[in-house]
Amino acid sequence: MLFNSHVQTLLETTVALVNGLTPGLDGGHAVLAPDEERSLRRTVREAINAQGYDVPLRRVSGDDARMIGAVAAEARRVIEDIDAADLARAAKRTNVLLRRTGARPQLDTHGPGVWNLHFHGPDDSFGVGWSAGIAAGLAMALGTTDAGRLGVCQADRCDRVHLDTSRNGGRRFCSVRCQNRTKAAAHRARQGA
Repeated sequence: MLFNSHVQTLLETTVALVNGLTPGLDGGHAVLAPDEERSLRRTVREAINAQGYDVPLRRVSGDDARMIGAVAAEARRVIEDIDAADLARAAKRTNVLLRRTGARPQLDTHGPGVWNLHFHGPDDSFGVGWSAGIAAGLAMALGTTDAGRLGVCQADRCDRVHLDTSRNGGRRFCSVRCQNRTKAAAHRARQGA
């Protein structure tokens, strides 16, 4: 896979934010976007912390969470475009996100001699920084032949997104649960035929 560990972490965080902050279906169950501020802030924090960060809830303001939620909604559209093999539309949307978030490259160190390319917004506030990071992660994915590793779950009644990190690039489902649901339904259909 062409994504380095930092880009992969950005994309996994983006997937977690999209799945946590956008309405739709998850394994046949309706998902609502968090509407109460504390719930929205908690969802943002949990999605980011699930990728190894340690963000205290007090660091995520309501404004930050709403900003990230708006970018996550647009990131969903980008991933849906990628899933539909409309890379031109995905790139156009991503370019709009890059401009809107003011993403700018910056080298940051994580120890002596270890530098990573990060993307920040016009300021280093939490919401602006993460919004720019989401946009940049999508751009870096679209700039590779592995963009198609971002996708929408192929299970019936599920629209959660996923990042395929498998060796063969064959992932089609957001979770093992959806994969098993699909296999069980196919098995029942074969048995009934």
